[in-house]
Amino acid sequence: MEKIWLKSYPDAVPAEIDFGNRQSLINEIDVYLKKYANLPAYECMGKTLTYKEVDEKSMHFAAYLQSRGLKTGDRVAIMSINILQYPIALFGILRAGLIVVNTNPLYTAREIEHQFKDAGVKAVLVLENFAAELEKALQHCKVDFVMLTSIGEMLGFLKGMITNFVVRTVKKMVPAYKLSNTVTFSQALAAGSKLKAKVHTTGQLDDTICIQYTGGTTGVAKGAELTNRNLIANMLQVSAWLGSSGMIQMGKERMLTPLPMYHIFSFTVNCLCMASFGAKSILVPNPRDQKALVGFIRNCQPTLMTGVNTLFKALLDNPEFTALDFKSMGLKMAVGGAMAIQKPVAERWKQVVGIPLTEGFGMTESSPVACVNRLDTPQIGTIGLPVPSTLVRIMDIDTDQEVPFGERGEIQIFGPQVMKGYYNRPDETAKTITADGWLRTGDIGIMNEQGFTSIVDRLKNMILVSGFNVYPNEIEDVLAAHPKIAEAAAIGVPDEKSGEAIKIFVVKKDPSLTEEEVKAFAAEHLTGYKKPRYIEFRTEVPKTPVGKILHRQLRDEEMAKRNK
Repeated sequence: MEKIWLKSYPDAVPAEIDFGNRQSLINEIDVYLKKYANLPAYECMGKTLTYKEVDEKSMHFAAYLQSRGLKTGDRVAIMSINILQYPIALFGILRAGLIVVNTNPLYTAREIEHQFKDAGVKAVLVLENFAAELEKALQHCKVDFVMLTSIGEMLGFLKGMITNFVVRTVKKMVPAYKLSNTVTFSQALAAGSKLKAKVHTTGQLDDTICIQYTGGTTGVAKGAELTNRNLIANMLQVSAWLGSSGMIQMGKERMLTPLPMYHIFSFTVNCLCMASFGAKSILVPNPRDQKALVGFIRNCQPTLMTGVNTLFKALLDNPEFTALDFKSMGLKMAVGGAMAIQKPVAERWKQVVGIPLTEGFGMTESSPVACVNRLDTPQIGTIGLPVPSTLVRIMDIDTDQEVPFGERGEIQIFGPQVMKGYYNRPDETAKTITADGWLRTGDIGIMNEQGFTSIVDRLKNMILVSGFNVYPNEIEDVLAAHPKIAEAAAIGVPDEKSGEAIKIFVVKKDPSLTEEEVKAFAAEHLTGYKKPRYIEFRTEVPKTPVGKILHRQLRDEEMAKRNK
């Protein structure tokens, strides 16, 4: 096919990436750990680790995991926010030849149980703040051993002790838990330091190294199998795009990392790509704490940052942020992902901060970046251009034929970053990846003659809350278990802060059912961003003749009411 978007490429961006003799992601990371050994790699709450320290500690962690009997290909889950333990654990898992399973630490026991059973998790590193929920999950699924850590564990003795006292005692952020067969992260590193890891250096490009969970188009979360090829490709693609701008100085950048690294966008862009530049990643444990976030920015003076529309808007509404001197700080690049950047937010960002706010597009299934805007002159309202070695086509929904420029159709992606498939789900893989290898995004878009694509609608029923995928079927299945609910349907409605919020339509089985009861039940079984914000009681919900809920009709009715 004709790559019309190449004529809109920045001059220094290559049309194709070069894999060279690369075979595994961890071998690639190993090069950067050695190359930038004496430079700062990660900073969190005032504590900094160099690339050399991350190199050594991750090797110790790998040795410990192997000493516990884990074999090549076994799954290890990480349940953590952005703290120094995360990159050490990640690289250690990969060095040991194991597969990482990134797990949202805010998941409920039900969600943890599903993910761990589905992936066959053998061990887990969990931040103690979330150990109580893990304990509930482990009553129904087993792992070989649990590694516990705390927010203060890597911050040094005095600061760590004070931090943990505040977290545990003052703020009471650690619910009571009782887990057996556990070891602390520090104990694991200490034990591993006395051993020698057998580093897994024989990986192949198509070996799965990460199972990254996503909701897919229907049902509960599915594990996208991401391979060495996928993650190396996306790291090279994003690095080529960012590096070609002329803005990046090797070994001198400071990247603000507010998005959790268990999310695929931050995982690839912040954790992996920044290593290739020898950048220092400034880890933000809780981006919702605006006061702390602005403090990080003021003190750490980032030159680069990523985020989502919700976060950028919140910062612009914060007078302490808008009062900062961005010019002296040296902030020169801001990239949004996971959800669309709203035009008013981008325009105000340019006015306040003085630099463009650009955005990219992708999915967990594409590792994730498939398209990205130019950094110098982004076309706001579009998702940009396909990254190197990537094809994008717009396909007619009914005829499955490519449509002309300017016409609507499903956005489909082809490239080395497209996942191997869903773990143990060939049926769902076949629905998502075509026979000739194209990834069906489920998003309806238009490509113009310059190669820029705009998303105009959504084929699937997915709801996007602050960059996180929420799927109606999961919400509906959970609520169906309530003894007073006969039926429930979930849709996304526009929300100024989170992009979309969840609204549910409930048919009562018991007339005494209240809105408070529904919300309390949802809070018990669903993580925060999946909780419904709005509830409407109805006598029935619209359905097809075969009984399928007509979510689009509900959305159309809701938008009609809102537009009156």
